[in-house]
Parts: sequence; structure tokens; C-alpha cells
Amino acid sequence: MTALVAPALALVVLSIPSSRPPVVLLDSRRDTIPVFSWSKDSLWFALEREYREFRALGCGGLTARVDAALGAGNRMIGAIGSQRQSPAAPVFDSLLDDTFQVAPMIAVCQQRLPDYVRLVTRTRSAVKRQSEHWDVTDLNTRIRMYTLLFGGRAALEEVMLQDSIDARPELVLEDDEPSRTPFTRILGVTIHSGDILVSRGGAQVSALIAVGNDFQGNFSHVALVYVDQKTSLASVIESRPKSGVAVHGLEDYLADVKLRVMVLRLRADLPALVADPMLPHKAADLALAAARRRRIPYNVRMDLDDSTRMYCSEVPSSAYGRFGVHLWMGMSTISLPGVASWLTAMGVRHFATEEPSDLEYDPQVRVVAEWRDRETLFMDHVDNVVTEAMLRGAQHGARLEYPWYMLPLGRLAKGYSSLRNWAGSSGPVPDDMNADAAMHVLSFDAKHTAIKRRVLAQADRFKREQGYVAPEWDLLQFAEQDSAAAVNMATYLATLREQL
Repeated sequence: MTALVAPALALVVLSIPSSRPPVVLLDSRRDTIPVFSWSKDSLWFALEREYREFRALGCGGLTARVDAALGAGNRMIGAIGSQRQSPAAPVFDSLLDDTFQVAPMIAVCQQRLPDYVRLVTRTRSAVKRQSEHWDVTDLNTRIRMYTLLFGGRAALEEVMLQDSIDARPELVLEDDEPSRTPFTRILGVTIHSGDILVSRGGAQVSALIAVGNDFQGNFSHVALVYVDQKTSLASVIESRPKSGVAVHGLEDYLADVKLRVMVLRLRADLPALVADPMLPHKAADLALAAARRRRIPYNVRMDLDDSTRMYCSEVPSSAYGRFGVHLWMGMSTISLPGVASWLTAMGVRHFATEEPSDLEYDPQVRVVAEWRDRETLFMDHVDNVVTEAMLRGAQHGARLEYPWYMLPLGRLAKGYSSLRNWAGSSGPVPDDMNADAAMHVLSFDAKHTAIKRRVLAQADRFKREQGYVAPEWDLLQFAEQDSAAAVNMATYLATLREQL
């Protein structure tokens, strides 16, 4: 009996509840942007009805309409590129409408997918070139860029998901922005020193990073490329929650789960690069040296004023900032109280941040290429809708909680992680995160897993009954139906094993 006293006492001590996370006000140092909402559910379902009608008609009966729509879109892009346009120019509304309206036809005529890819990528290129003359901190300008770039990608991927002839390309090349820095080639793309890689990971929290802000995005991680001038070997400097800032080979970076990757490069005509074309290489070299010189933990709090820690976006942002190039001209904000309360429980304390997705809208960078993993594109969309449904629940008062009996395991994991941090390594719990926050992250992961399992089952049934892949708006309905899915002990333990 005496032998049981010490373990029982330890369990009691480890089970003492943590104090509630402080209520954190949204960052008042920067203007917050109201939450953007598409509010176009009727349009999405109307497009789905058209797709069903077009499937019955067949591609042969759509050829003339596809040619006309693609031709109209390309003519509008030509008109946009011929002279400066204001963000409010009606041609952008017409182009977005054309992009959406032709999508269900392309989904039937998959052999025309390459033409549609060109339309969407040409649109992005034209909009980004126009944005060089816009005030991208203006809300209306931000909405214009977002609807065109995010909306075009969303429409394209819905078409790709209906692919029945394996026509969807994994790699889409765009603007080959000139650069004089060292370079290498990988996966068919020339990568220069100083290029920025924006990617989407496969973890549940990756979906939260992408979706959980005022303008939902497609990316969750940012990294900076360094290419050695003598050997042409590439290194990637990045910050991950568990390990902090680290240097990896480009192949190792790609070996980690990546659902999508976008290559961004600073414009060659920026005044700072005209004065010094090697500036991107110098910025990458600076980041590389800092990562090798000292251990830089992950910045869970998202505090841009804390120079001792870095979350992923800060790696390129701080490196380029030292040379006078200030990225993220439009800051990301999180203004919904429910979302902020969940993120607070996970350890976040600042809600005006440099979100990975938003770097795409910075006019200082060009999109060089975008790569999607063909096999996991659908899972990317499922993860998004599950997260969106969960966050909608947060806005209606749903709390992010975990069973009390999981806290001792979290504290043991935190203690183990602290020992590994002290020894110069990393553990399952980030250095800047306490056990309570880690358990809230685990709770999010476990709940996400439970809902996703049910959504996938409904999506399978939908495909069997309807004969096509459920689009994202249908998936969101499935996720909202299951947003209260129960999480059992087995799911928690399985998720904990993944974390460890």
C-alpha cells in the first residue's frame, strides 16, 4: 500500500488544473481588418448544379462555350495589362465572374484544364503587377486582391479535384523573375538564393494556421532558401514549433509532408535590389549564420517584438528587414473573439501577425511557381473545412477543452521536452509553450481527427451516390453537421502518440 502513495500523490499534483489563460485583447498597435466573408453560397451551389447539367451534356456540347469564356477571360487579362487599373475597376469583377462561370465546364472538359490553369495564373500575374501601384494596406484593395487570387486558386482546385483523366499538373510555372544570386534546380524549378518557400503542412494545426485568420489562406509555413555560391547546394532556413529555427537540406525540407509549395522571389526592380542585386543572397546568408550561431526557439506567442524567438514568417521577414526590405506590407489579423480565445488557450498572445498565406499578396514579391501534391489535394480541402467548422463553433461559444486526466501526461511531456531543450535538442512540446497550452493543441488535433473521419465517410458516400467528388461547400456542410463529434480516449492517446 505504501508503495502506491508516492505515485498517487504525484498523479494528484500533476492533475492540479492550470490557471485559465489570460484574456488577450486584439493588438491595438495596428489597425485590425474586419473579417472577410464570401457570402456566395447560392453561387457555389448554382455552379454545382450547372456542373451536373454539363456532365449530362458532355464535353462535345460545351466546346464553343468553353472557347468563348476562355477567350473573354484572356482578353480581359490583356486589357488589364495594357494600362494601369484601379482596384475598383469593373474589369476585375468581370474577370472573376468569368473564372467562376467557366470552371464547371472545364471540370467536364478536363482536356482543357491546361488552358484554365493558364487563365488563372495569368490573372494572378496581372493582378500582382497592377498591385505594385496600389495601397495594399487599404481594406478594399486587400479584398480585391484576395478575391481574385484566392478565388482563382479555389476555382482551379475544385476543377482539379474532378479530374478523371489525370490531367492536373503538379507543377505550374509562372513568372521567372530574373535574379543574379546563386541558384540550383529541383523538381523542374530554378531556385535562387533568397527565394521564399511558402508551403502547407499535413498536420491538423497547419490547417488552423492557414484558415484561422480574418482572410482564410492556403499556406501554413514559410522558409528561406540559401544556395552556396561555390557548390550550388541549397539549404532551407525555417522555424518549426518543436525545434525552433534550423537549417535543412532542400531535399530534407521537401521530404517533410508538404501538400503544396509556392516559390516567391523579390522583384528585381525594387530599388534595394537595383542598388545591390546580391541582396537576397546576403539576407539568406544572414539568416543561415544566425541559425547556426545560436539556438532560436519558436515564437508560440507570435510576438513580433521578441527578437529572441521566431515563428516561421519571421525568418525571411527579419533577414530582409536588416537590409531595408520590409515584407508583409499587409498584416494579417485575427479579430473574431471565439477564434482568438482558442488561440489564446494554445499559447498565442498577439493577433496582428505575418501569416504565411498573406505574403502572396505582397507586391514586392513575384510568384515563380506553385506545386501541389496530386494525391493529397482533396485532404487539404477536407482539413480546411473541418477547421472552418470548428472555428465557427468557437464563435458560437464552443470551448476548446481536454479531459482533466490528460494533463499529467502533458506535464510529463513538457518536462521531457524541457530536458531535451536544455541538452540542445527538442521535444514534443515547444520551448515557448506550457503543458496546458500543449493539451489544448492536442485537444484541437483530436477533435479535428474525429470530425475528419466522419466527413471522409460522408464524402465517400457522396461520391458513390453522385458520381463526382464533393466540392468544398458540400464538405463544409458535412463538417458542420459533425462539428460536435465526440472524442474518445483512444483518439486522444493516438493523437498524443503522433505528437511524441
